Amino acid sequence: MERDERPPSGGGGGGGSAGFLEPPAALPPPPRNGFCQDELAELDPGTNDRTEQRTCLICGDRATGLHYGIISCEGCKGFFKRSICNKRVYRCSRDKNCVMSRKQRNRCQYCRLLKCLQMGMNRKAIREDGMPGGRNKSIGPVQISEEEIERIMSGQEFEEEANHWSNHGDSDHSSPGNRASESNQPSPGSTLSSSRSVELNGFMAFREQYMGMSVPPHYQYIPHLFSYSGHSPLLPPQARSLDPQSYSLIHQLLLAEDLEPLGTPMLIEDGYSVTQAELFALLCRLADELLFRQIAWIKKLPFFCELSIKDYTCLLSSTWQELILLSSLTVYSKQIFGELADVTAKYSPSDEELHRFSDEGMEVIERLIYLYHKFHQLKVSNEEYACMKAINFLNQDIRGLTSASQLEQLNKRYWYICQDFTEYKYTHQPNRFPDLMMCLPEIRYIAGKMVNVPLEQLPLLFKVVLHSCKTSVGKE
Repeated sequence: MERDERPPSGGGGGGGSAGFLEPPAALPPPPRNGFCQDELAELDPGTNDRTEQRTCLICGDRATGLHYGIISCEGCKGFFKRSICNKRVYRCSRDKNCVMSRKQRNRCQYCRLLKCLQMGMNRKAIREDGMPGGRNKSIGPVQISEEEIERIMSGQEFEEEANHWSNHGDSDHSSPGNRASESNQPSPGSTLSSSRSVELNGFMAFREQYMGMSVPPHYQYIPHLFSYSGHSPLLPPQARSLDPQSYSLIHQLLLAEDLEPLGTPMLIEDGYSVTQAELFALLCRLADELLFRQIAWIKKLPFFCELSIKDYTCLLSSTWQELILLSSLTVYSKQIFGELADVTAKYSPSDEELHRFSDEGMEVIERLIYLYHKFHQLKVSNEEYACMKAINFLNQDIRGLTSASQLEQLNKRYWYICQDFTEYKYTHQPNRFPDLMMCLPEIRYIAGKMVNVPLEQLPLLFKVVLHSCKTSVGKE
């Protein structure tokens, strides 16, 4: 879907009036056609005859299709998924019979989730990898007993699942019917403690594509995570050396990176109030510079001559948002969560902007804050960042590629290199490599979700995320 890159109405978008310094040189505009992919509605072709009036069975809003077994809107679909995956336990301050409508559905989360379960939303239809789309579209609505509904609403069933699936007392959100990588992600402002068993199970799902592949000879001595069991004790760390080829390839990746501070001015005069259009214009300039750096990065990659220009164009079209997000959360995080946060602090959204903020935007905010804290905790090195970026870019599952098998081999190469370096450099952090790899599908998911957030809501989204992250880190 083509998106209009112009700033929202209400301002010109020129940085000079806001006290921003103009960049020294013009940067190329962000890509348009094909660079934004909307999540397709989960429509069941057999439901057209059964649902002449497409209204959400939960809140009465316009339904977009069959979601987790019943006809519902995007808002209730996302709410149900987050509630189940995050194992939320809500409370109703009234009589547990609140009215559900499009305007009132956000007032009582308890009654909203209760109605989702009562109307037959199937939590076993949530995909195991936490990505968009139902796990099994043939699964329809389910009718569960009042006792089971009460166990879910009270959190008792979640506790029983945790006790059953974790041998170490951790809260493991994985079960045969409901397993998701997003399940351990808390709400903004809450304690961001993650379950080790959850992330390892999610890691196992993420690396299934690598099962059964042959190990290159010079990597055969590496302690292999693919034989690791999430319920087995880890082997004690052992001293080892970094393979010379790993060092060489990582060094080449680092040479391709532009690790210099961003050149887009993020200065603002004291006492100046930033408008929505001005902040949007600044975000566009930052995106321009970050995209320009990704294009320059591709031309310096050590494997640049191994793939066709067509494949590089296809890869960049599909991953540029993910690459920008990864770099913003790692190598450029000091500027993004420092200088940019100071600018967004000068922006005051209107009541209308706050009221119209979407459920999609709320989910993106929650996930971005979680991911920021994850990266802040890991303190990702430049070497790890370079490897993660290459692995994410070399995605052989993208449509339209002419050398998918070659991409797969390159992807494996840098997967093993990253594993080799991480296990060598961080001997006493045996879970570090799966922790890093689990961040990649989360980045892909967030980048896909951000496409659905209206452009005029992006200034508010960045203000909330940057303020929350900067405040929480300042308290540490």
